[in-house]
Amino acid sequence: MRYRTAVVIALSAALVAAGGRAASAQDQITNGRVERVAAAGRLGEQVRALAGRSAGPFWIGYAEPVVDGERVMCCVSSGSVSGVISVSPGTDACCSGCRLEPADEGAAATTAPREPIRLEGATELVVLARVENGEVGRIRMFSPDCPLDAGGRTVYWLTGVAPEASVEWLSGFATASGSLASSAIGALALHRTDAADRALERLVAAGEPPKVREKAAFWMGVARGRRGFEALSRLVRSDTSEDFRRRAVFAISRSDQPETIDTIIGIARHDASARVRGEALFWLAQKAGARATASLTEAIASDPDTAVKKRAVFALSQLPKDDGVPLLIEVARTNRNPEVRKQAMFWLGQSKDPRALAFFEEILKK
Repeated sequence: MRYRTAVVIALSAALVAAGGRAASAQDQITNGRVERVAAAGRLGEQVRALAGRSAGPFWIGYAEPVVDGERVMCCVSSGSVSGVISVSPGTDACCSGCRLEPADEGAAATTAPREPIRLEGATELVVLARVENGEVGRIRMFSPDCPLDAGGRTVYWLTGVAPEASVEWLSGFATASGSLASSAIGALALHRTDAADRALERLVAAGEPPKVREKAAFWMGVARGRRGFEALSRLVRSDTSEDFRRRAVFAISRSDQPETIDTIIGIARHDASARVRGEALFWLAQKAGARATASLTEAIASDPDTAVKKRAVFALSQLPKDDGVPLLIEVARTNRNPEVRKQAMFWLGQSKDPRALAFFEEILKK
């Protein structure tokens, strides 16, 4: 009996905590009328139904489980209507809230946080969409504890929106104009559901518009963990578009998977395109630092394309100076290709390093 009582108490506490989290995101909205509405049917149809009963612009909002990771999606200044930031771990708090609507000049903010926004891994993502004349014009995403000023608008807070339904609805904006597509793809990518992986894999497939493929690839690298990394790795080996492969290299460099650096090294060595190999060398230097030196010096010595060699020289200039400057001096001193030596000299000059100055003095005295 005592065990059953403990279980009931624990379940009740869990339900209260879950309800508190769901309510906290909604409760962060001020300066507007918030109306709770139960999700029913397809999300697009419900949005159109709400538009039919609203005279002017309004917002819809809801919360979904978010992928793992420490991030804060809020604004540095509550006067900003678009300045969403992502804060790295290591800071105790940030942000003063966001306005959903542009503020009148000199208007005071009404989004003072109830308490500092903590950099603990959030369990939810808040999605907000602005609707006017029956059409969605903006999509924004926030942390659940980011204070929001609704600018006097009505916010319909939808409860019980299934993650799969949210992903399906957001996918419909992937080819929209302006920033709407980027916001929609980013928001769906942060959903903690396999439906987000499937949606991104459709959007990144050959045949989709290049801009859509690029955005989907970026979010696969940033947010989709092992599955996103493996999908991108397959695409960069097989896709026939040189331009897409270049962008896929950048997306892969954003991944936190342990094989990321080895994969980029493989692209730098084996891709058929000199532009793709050069791109891989650049992001290798950004990602791997000193570990990239062997691949960079190998490319300078052995790659058949001068443009790739020059790109590798530039990548050396991006390394920490204690690693990059001696290698640039060596290239400038010994490489047989005059274009490559010239490139090394240029980046040595940009480094303003005393060792580079000593090398120039040595050359001028000869």
